[in-house]
Amino acid sequence: MEIKNHTSVKEFTLSGIPHAEGQQTVPSVVFPTSHLCALLGNPLILVAEMSDSCLHTPMYFFLCNLSVLDIGFSAVSTPKMFANQLVKNRVISLGGCVSQVFFCHFLGCSECLLYTVMAYDRFVAICHPLRYTIIVNRHVCAGLAAGIWCVSSFQATMLTALTFHLPYCGSNEIDYFFCDIFPVVKLACGDTLIIETVSFTNTSLLPTMCFLLILTSFVHIITTILQMRTAEGGRKAASTRVSHLSGVTLFFGPCALIYSQPSLSEVLVTPVQIFGNVITPTLNPSIYTLTKMSREP
Repeated sequence: MEIKNHTSVKEFTLSGIPHAEGQQTVPSVVFPTSHLCALLGNPLILVAEMSDSCLHTPMYFFLCNLSVLDIGFSAVSTPKMFANQLVKNRVISLGGCVSQVFFCHFLGCSECLLYTVMAYDRFVAICHPLRYTIIVNRHVCAGLAAGIWCVSSFQATMLTALTFHLPYCGSNEIDYFFCDIFPVVKLACGDTLIIETVSFTNTSLLPTMCFLLILTSFVHIITTILQMRTAEGGRKAASTRVSHLSGVTLFFGPCALIYSQPSLSEVLVTPVQIFGNVITPTLNPSIYTLTKMSREP
């Protein structure tokens, strides 16, 4: 039997940031400033890596990938959030909503996997320094990066297709400040069990697995550092972990706070989402460039 698409909604209306009435000044300053910083800071890392041959290493290769993702994160929702607050333009087309859902999950999945790969890179560099150039060579780096982009594309495509395959024939007002799966599917006329189950599994299981792998690498690295005979070698090895640990904390910390405290989710989800989409992309360039990092072994 042929499945027909009953979607009649051609555009959606975003409710905007909750409890922000009368506080337009702060978002109107913070959003464009953060977006500009992300657009200026992250490309500088790309330029520095390409222009300095000393930075042609796996660590900086993955850092460049992170910079590209941060640029995307800043562009997905920040301009629309700024328009909502400044000119009260809360209408978003169906195509725009589809794009936000896709890129939100594509970039989120990519960054989650990338932090895991970066943890593996530092694990090999510190725990197996003599074999580092053999284990993490140029071809391996390219394969890992390609794998991240392909897996993330598949996941985001699947989630987006399942979301907008549902019939939308009623209200078109999304009770959120940008298009995400759960706020959107609340408007669907059909059964949303499949997309809700798949979405929850993908957005909770994958980050949990990645976080456990990163945590395991941290434990091995700390053990190796403690076993080093010289204090200088220990400090040098530890310095390579500071920036990555900061980035992992900024990415996984807010998510863990929401999922571990369900009763606080409605209170925390908005500021945490804004922090992740708007603020974090501006912080990563500073974290990875100002933190002292030793050269590759």
